[in-house]
Amino acid sequence: METVINIFKSNTNLNCKIKSPEVLMITSCPPRECGIATYSQDLMNSISNKFEGSFEIKICALETNAEEHIYKKQPKYILNVDLPDAFIKTAKAINIDDSISLVLIQHEFGFFANRKDDFLLFLREINKPIIFVFHTVLPKPDNELKFYVRQMVLMASSIIVMTKNAGRILIDDYYIPELLISIIPHGTHLITPVNKFELKKKYQLQDRKIISTFGLLSAGKGIEVTLRAMPQIIASHPDIIFLILGKTHPTVKEREGEKYRDSLKKIVSELKIGVNVRFVNEYLPLDEILSYLQISDVYLFTSNDPNQAVSGTFSYAVSCGCPIISTPIPHALEVLHNDLGVIIDFGNSDQLAYAVNKLLCDEELRKSKSLNGLHIMAPTAWENSAIAHSQLFKKVNNAIPTLTYKLPPINLDHIRRMTTKVGFIQFSKIANPDLNSGYTLDDNARALIALCDQYELTRENADLLLINTYLQFIKYCLQPNGSFVNYVDKHKQFTQQNFNENLEDSNGRAIWALGYLISKESIIPGYFINEADSILEVAVLHLEKIHSTRAMAFIIKGLHYQNNVNNLLLLKTFANRLLQMYRHERTENWHWFEKYLTYGNSLLPEALLLAYTSTLDEAYRAVAKESFDFLLSKIFISNRIKVISNKGWMQNNFSGVIKIGGEQPIDVAYTVIALKTFARVFKDPSYLKKTSIAFNWFLGENHLNQIIYNPITGGCYDGLEELDVNLNQGAESTVSYLIARLAMESKSETLVKNMTPYNDSIIKKVALAF
Repeated sequence: METVINIFKSNTNLNCKIKSPEVLMITSCPPRECGIATYSQDLMNSISNKFEGSFEIKICALETNAEEHIYKKQPKYILNVDLPDAFIKTAKAINIDDSISLVLIQHEFGFFANRKDDFLLFLREINKPIIFVFHTVLPKPDNELKFYVRQMVLMASSIIVMTKNAGRILIDDYYIPELLISIIPHGTHLITPVNKFELKKKYQLQDRKIISTFGLLSAGKGIEVTLRAMPQIIASHPDIIFLILGKTHPTVKEREGEKYRDSLKKIVSELKIGVNVRFVNEYLPLDEILSYLQISDVYLFTSNDPNQAVSGTFSYAVSCGCPIISTPIPHALEVLHNDLGVIIDFGNSDQLAYAVNKLLCDEELRKSKSLNGLHIMAPTAWENSAIAHSQLFKKVNNAIPTLTYKLPPINLDHIRRMTTKVGFIQFSKIANPDLNSGYTLDDNARALIALCDQYELTRENADLLLINTYLQFIKYCLQPNGSFVNYVDKHKQFTQQNFNENLEDSNGRAIWALGYLISKESIIPGYFINEADSILEVAVLHLEKIHSTRAMAFIIKGLHYQNNVNNLLLLKTFANRLLQMYRHERTENWHWFEKYLTYGNSLLPEALLLAYTSTLDEAYRAVAKESFDFLLSKIFISNRIKVISNKGWMQNNFSGVIKIGGEQPIDVAYTVIALKTFARVFKDPSYLKKTSIAFNWFLGENHLNQIIYNPITGGCYDGLEELDVNLNQGAESTVSYLIARLAMESKSETLVKNMTPYNDSIIKKVALAF
């Protein structure tokens, strides 16, 4: 018992007393107003939110004599680049600081332009591994620049660039070894769906078409190109407004004041377009930036620097679903392919006007480009950037231990968005519920199970309202003969699909949900329990003729949780059928119920194990363990879970190539639930350890190293494919995640306390019945 507690605690980091190694990030940081400061803060926050106990990010803030700051949280070190001796002093401090395992330098040439030799000396002095993040990579360097960059790289263990183009320039123009280079795109923020009309009202922009650009203002932004295009745009769209978001860059303002902004205002005045242009002269907080971007019909990126390697403002706009018109900087050329946006020539106002008018006249075209942009930018979410950086840190320095993922807070936002008065909507387009897809019994049954666990955790009335919605949907699907239909359209009408498909699995899920609700009778109001009992009493008469493998397993689970002695014989009927299937298919090398592994596999051994706890039949227990251990040997590979792909089931005597992709959240959720059950019954800590490994699949521990769960919307993506993630956040995937997440909520003491092989009350019932 003590072993189980210790493993669970170490897995959840409850008893971590050893100080975590530190990654020292040398960078500008807030309140300094610059893009790299914002980038660094976002990166630090994303890593902190994603992992715990693995390592800590500490800051060495870059300052100048002209820019000294008061920080919200004091950096570990401050490096004033105007003081030549500061470089050596800081390097020596880093060297004697045993807690620092790694140094991460956010590099921009302007940071060290006046102290190049001091900076190189600083790098030579540091005796810790160094990783560079190159925010600018200039092509076709002269010999001096090439030598300088190569001298930096000599001291680096790894280099991060944000685009493939930047990586190619380092290889081709600077002769940097490809093995040193990692491409981690500029991070972007996940967004939650908004009511654009209400958001426009907030900014007094209702009934206006909006084009926008944002970022710290300087002449390099090329905003005058858009202003000169405005008369042509206004002629076609008099309701247009151009938002110029952001204050003047502090360095520019110190050098020349508001010269550039004043020149833009002069153009506005000369063209008499003042009612169609709005300057927002502020350093906007993140939530304001994202709000402005979400209400923009078109985003304009008009940089006139052909060598600008990457732009955070560009990345944020694409990730907010803005159709983009951009000049051909390398970043834009790399992203805006396959009809994701529009590229115009530098300084060409006529091209810009034509592109804006075309997009504003075609709503479907804007939606298409928006959707394509969301898909292409999904891998760049800060959550995925955190994973990529952290894995690189571990690769560069093995002093950083195995990465420990944080459990995200439980978030029901998407569940509530997807639930109407009728029930849980079936599908979602990205994070927007698709009411036209209607409803299914399957989804509402699973949602009922999830909300029972949620209510047990919170005891909030809002959760009871959801429980009632899903329970009433199940009742609505019950037919006079005791069977259930599955498909209901948006008008609450049963659809033709109910007569064209085998609905045994759907019927089984309904029994599982009803039984699970009844098992919570000690905490859930009696009205719900009585309602579930009455539905189950009718439905149970129809069940014996069901022979679908998974339907039988669902029914076993439901009857187990119902815990009604009158239904034990029926439970045994289904358990014996599974047992018979297993004995028929089992061979020396194939310990399974069917000739192949398909979907929802963990459900089958778990059902047999629950049958054992209800009946104490040792045959159920033995087969449950043998089959589950066999399944785990197929889906846990290199300390990761890879559930069976729906692109090709695993056949008996399979010897081919394992399919990549086609992994579904529901399979991972069923595995998490089964592992918890097996850990409780067998008191085996290895099952408990695998529970966290399996759950981490949702958090990014998968072959793409990308999140499947979206912590901002509260939705779960619909599947992990070979090359990408299906971003739609439908009912099945979202509820599957929630069921798995709630299963992870158990505290170690509660888990161990409940680790008994059976329920005493059921033993007495079995003794009386047999």
